[in-house]
Amino acid sequence: MSDKIYSYQQLYAFALNVFLKMGCSNEDASLATSVLLSADLRGIDSHGIARLIGYVRLWEVGRINATPNIHIVHETPSTAVLDGDKGLGLVVAPKAMQIAIEKAKNVGTGWVSVKNSNHFGIAGYHAMMALSQDMIGMAMTNATALVAPTYAAEKMLGTNPIAMAVPAGNEAPFVADFATTTAANGKLEIAQRNNQSIPTGWAQDAKGNASNNAHILKEGGALLPLGSEKELGSHKGYALGSMVDIFSGVLSGASFGPWAPPFPAYVPMPENMPGEGLGHFLGAMRIDAFRPANDFKNNMDLWLKRFRNAKPINGQERVYVAGDLERIMEGERMLNGIPLVKDVVKDLTQLAEKFALVF
Repeated sequence: MSDKIYSYQQLYAFALNVFLKMGCSNEDASLATSVLLSADLRGIDSHGIARLIGYVRLWEVGRINATPNIHIVHETPSTAVLDGDKGLGLVVAPKAMQIAIEKAKNVGTGWVSVKNSNHFGIAGYHAMMALSQDMIGMAMTNATALVAPTYAAEKMLGTNPIAMAVPAGNEAPFVADFATTTAANGKLEIAQRNNQSIPTGWAQDAKGNASNNAHILKEGGALLPLGSEKELGSHKGYALGSMVDIFSGVLSGASFGPWAPPFPAYVPMPENMPGEGLGHFLGAMRIDAFRPANDFKNNMDLWLKRFRNAKPINGQERVYVAGDLERIMEGERMLNGIPLVKDVVKDLTQLAEKFALVF
């Protein structure tokens, strides 16, 4: 069965109404919808509207607060700790990033750690908020423990993504947004929906053996850090994921490591959690706190042009810079629509019935 195509406007209207039915304010529902669908537009289907039913289920069991009192619990001129009050990460994280941007306007850089939050969509959305301000943006978050450290046979870390967005002048910006695992969990979910096996190096079974089973996490297996094996650099992916966990969880007062709250609502919460909710870490750096912004952007243009014009290997049309493929996809999907697999359509149809909406 081929994927069904929906316009951005169709999906936006539907997701907006679902968030409103959950009790979100108009402002928060609109923000959450924009963040959520930015993933679909950029081709990161695992983090887009396919996640909507997961947020609803978390709300139904009381783990998401649709009307949170998001507030600063500690701050200095350049830093802050934000309590998300169990709000949608789709709402909490952009508000934290706005605080970081305002601090950067005042003192050059701004850094905000967040506790008591939930899944925040794609990290790239939050990092890219800084671009229009002539700032470099950074965003990261810890997540459900699905990843086995190098040499480990148990899940200890999340996929723990990192994003960085760097503005340029005439060239399109540099936007890196990646999980610190070989493959994000969402790619396994896509393989499950399509009844496909997964490549060797994405995951291991309960005994630590390589597995091609897309359902292996449900059978005691784990995702692998970026690099897959020690000989291929998995210890570096393990270290990157650990850094994200420390900045997002330990620094903020959120839970961390194997105690991070699971995304599936049916999975019981870990015992003896050391912190509150999921954690994020967001930052903004004003370019002119380092050098004149125009000089920097001129050099970024030079950097970007040179890399985009690097000599490709045989069989490849061109060389891309981080963010290029997602930007191209965004233009195509805004024009031609967003494809949804049948299982996602089924989930959204269930939500429509639950909330008496039309999908």
